[in-house]
Amino acid sequence: MTEYTPRPILAGKKALIVGIANEHSIAYGCARAFSEVGADLAVTYLNEKARPHVEPLAKDVGARIFAPLDVSKPGELEALFERIEREWGQLDILVHSIASAKKEDIKGGLLNCSADGFAMAMDISVHSFIRMARLAAPLMKDGGSLFAMSYHGAAKVVPNYNVMGPVKAALEAACRYLAYELGPQHIRVHAISPGPLQTRAASGLKDFDLMLNRAVKRAPVGELVDIMDVGFTCAYLATPYARRLTGETMYVDGGVNIMA
Repeated sequence: MTEYTPRPILAGKKALIVGIANEHSIAYGCARAFSEVGADLAVTYLNEKARPHVEPLAKDVGARIFAPLDVSKPGELEALFERIEREWGQLDILVHSIASAKKEDIKGGLLNCSADGFAMAMDISVHSFIRMARLAAPLMKDGGSLFAMSYHGAAKVVPNYNVMGPVKAALEAACRYLAYELGPQHIRVHAISPGPLQTRAASGLKDFDLMLNRAVKRAPVGELVDIMDVGFTCAYLATPYARRLTGETMYVDGGVNIMA
């Protein structure tokens, strides 16, 4: 493949990356990509148990702000954005890469999904993005970009994806409506739909290795994508080169989604 040298086209821009769990996380690929193109980073970690795994990665990308964020805990999201406003006074980019569901609801079919489990999955995976957008918008004084991570199971039935299929479909719809509502403020919103990646969240899906193997065979490019492919797609969409793109569900999957 052709070697490239990233340009600091986003120098001075402020980016918040939510969802790094380890070095395999899609959010970490996004953090690395935004760092390479010059953005200043704020990185969050879920809790004290997660902190030792995330802190070295935050240092690796030169994060200026490193803070806890559990969106299910009242006040933590507001505290994070208060700190960003206090220390930066602005925000230009937000990457939301978090999702959660009860283990029994992920492993069981949608028909047997519990009401409280469905509500929890929707709150953490979808409504938290809406809450973040509400807090981010006033800080995006010169416009900005919001990204949320989806998956092809939002549009088509993927065996064993179960409750997360309808949840990700709701997330993609939320991105479209937020793109409409925030467009007048020059804030652009995209759902990013990566192909199968070996992340910690994906490891909880039944027969995930089979899904990876099928994706390799079906991809027109003949190989899987990685977290940096996702990261650089987001970085491009945050640049002026993509200034009139918004409301898209952007597939980063080597073309798997076009195959029958």
